[in-house]
Amino acid sequence: MLLVVAVATLAYMSAGWSFADAFYMVLLTVYTVGYGEVRPIDTLYLHLITVATMIVGCTGMILLTGALVQFLTINQLQQVFGTRRMTKEIDHLNGHVIVVGFGRIGVMLARELKNGGAAFVILEQSEQKAAEARGLDYLCVVGDGTDEAALRAAGIARARTLATVLPNDAANVFITLSARSLNPRLEIIARGERPSTESKLMHAGANRVVLPTHIGAERIADIILYPETDRLLHGSADMQNLERPLRELGLDVQVVVAPEGGAMTGLTIEEIEALGGNQFFIVQLNRRSGEVFPQPAPSLRVEAGDGVVLIGRGGQTSRALFDAAPR
Repeated sequence: MLLVVAVATLAYMSAGWSFADAFYMVLLTVYTVGYGEVRPIDTLYLHLITVATMIVGCTGMILLTGALVQFLTINQLQQVFGTRRMTKEIDHLNGHVIVVGFGRIGVMLARELKNGGAAFVILEQSEQKAAEARGLDYLCVVGDGTDEAALRAAGIARARTLATVLPNDAANVFITLSARSLNPRLEIIARGERPSTESKLMHAGANRVVLPTHIGAERIADIILYPETDRLLHGSADMQNLERPLRELGLDVQVVVAPEGGAMTGLTIEEIEALGGNQFFIVQLNRRSGEVFPQPAPSLRVEAGDGVVLIGRGGQTSRALFDAAPR
């Protein structure tokens, strides 16, 4: 159509018309507006140009308009049927995981869940991020996680776990409250940015709270303080293969540094495990001096600065027990 308009304009200009008059005449003809000629069509040459512009231009506009309508219709139909298909798949889910937020952490979490074979649904407010999720073949609901209707659309009544990983503490607290009221049996894992938010999320109904900044700092400290143990836990494929089934069972492997004056500092292995309420058990003790005790004896005492290798539930909870003040 651009070529037709350009050629017809040049043809009128070759007959002595100005560019403005020629271009205006071509547009009137191509779009079939019919306001009348801007100049008299009084020669055979002008008649031929006008007739050719009518035939080619009008036919081209019909084809172009039809193609655009077809394109828009197909896109709309694909969107409608794609949404319906996704809604049906979500309606058939049971015992799945809902991930609220498809940001940096949400993307990594979704990838790990997919690798682990878990059924999950992404709940994301941004249409652009939701499109990215659908492009990765993830089930996705576009909506605000603080809206109960959006949570219901994600199948919260049948879900096993909800992970709210938004970078907004207030939104995570509100989502936790809403999710707990909609499904009292739901396991809720909430992300917190500030340490003061952890207690609020727990009161709101979260089962576990994850503080990404603290985890990152603790991980770096473990690498610095106990490089050999870190390589043992995270540096081998065998250990990584072992960690995967442990995570499926809800267990974590971590190193906790016994602080000076901590609640567990100075106690024996047996006493620490008893005070922990069987939330974890100690599989290795690393002395500050560098001495390592795999499978430590129950009577061995933990001293300040020792690295304690734990396997258990609730990594943040067990770490908090060590950091707490002595009773």
